[in-house]
Amino acid sequence: MPSLGRLHLITDTRPGCDPLAVVRAALPVARADLVVQVRVDDDTTDRQAYDLARRVRALCVPYGATCLVNDRLHVALAVDAHGGHVGADDLPVAAARRVLGPDAVLGATAREPDAAARAVAAGASYLGVGPCHPTATKTGLPDPIGPAGVRAVVTAVDVPVIAIGGITVATVPALRAAGAYGVAVVGALSTAADPGRVTAELIAALTC
Repeated sequence: MPSLGRLHLITDTRPGCDPLAVVRAALPVARADLVVQVRVDDDTTDRQAYDLARRVRALCVPYGATCLVNDRLHVALAVDAHGGHVGADDLPVAAARRVLGPDAVLGATAREPDAAARAVAAGASYLGVGPCHPTATKTGLPDPIGPAGVRAVVTAVDVPVIAIGGITVATVPALRAAGAYGVAVVGALSTAADPGRVTAELIAALTC
């Protein structure tokens, strides 16, 4: 299983966004500290998801970055990604682990300690925990849990916790102080005028 980078870049496929351009800007800066999670909208076809994931996987290879595919584990297998990530409405963690095999990276979404512990017991390699702060990149989310909620999960598990939801450079220090291993971002990079510069700032905040 590859080592897990601290900065997770989740692809933003909303209209007007260019996920490949953001990945290209972030990779030379973050290199192996970057995990790219290929996430697509529900109405995206499997073929479209495959084409995006295949291109992201190829971009990651020269930098030693990790490529995961969210939700669509068959696409992860098809492009030889390093693994996948499942949410509450996707395959159960234990089933996802059987699909991906014992050596793949498998992330799972959690927001409270009991669910987090169950996900780890079922085979999760790391946990995406949040939303930590209000965010506009995904609708229908529960209330933010803040750094205190992240800390509660961190104390309950022994795998890396990746904080997600409304993450900015300014919010990283408090999340790291709460025990988060890293952060996952969408809008912080997809809407940035200079995603390479913001990537450098995020990496600096994560490693200081």
